[in-house]
Amino acid sequence: MINTQIIKKIQKESLLFNSPLHGLTHWQTVEKYGLYLAKYSKADVNVVSLFAHFHDCKRENESHDPKHGYRGAEYAKEIKSLLHISDEQFESLYKACAGHTGGINASNITIATCWDADRLDLGRVGILPDPDLLFTDEAKRLAETGDVLKII
Repeated sequence: MINTQIIKKIQKESLLFNSPLHGLTHWQTVEKYGLYLAKYSKADVNVVSLFAHFHDCKRENESHDPKHGYRGAEYAKEIKSLLHISDEQFESLYKACAGHTGGINASNITIATCWDADRLDLGRVGILPDPDLLFTDEAKRLAETGDVLKII
């Protein structure tokens, strides 16, 4: 799970940390969705929590920034020693961050859960999550029934 030391480090090095669209508030919401989904998907909760905070942490703007996920993954690699996760967990974190924008082939359930958690928070920008673009059964159910906001 994410700790305050990592949050403080990210805060110092993230241009949009305070952004309501792509900053800490979004990351915390993604974490809530991800931890909720992990109860059903059995995803690795440590990876899900870290993903929530790294996936957008290196955005350079609020609009088109196609390489932000890759930069977030590379940033996680730079501070990997602070994360206290296995190499296998880190590989999932890296792939989840690097591929989260437009990812259509989640290679494992943890990555799928990460991507679904992020996509479930599209309502913050006025977009309803599309069940056809989600991977886990519970995320699809939430999107289909409109129960997304009941989680947060």
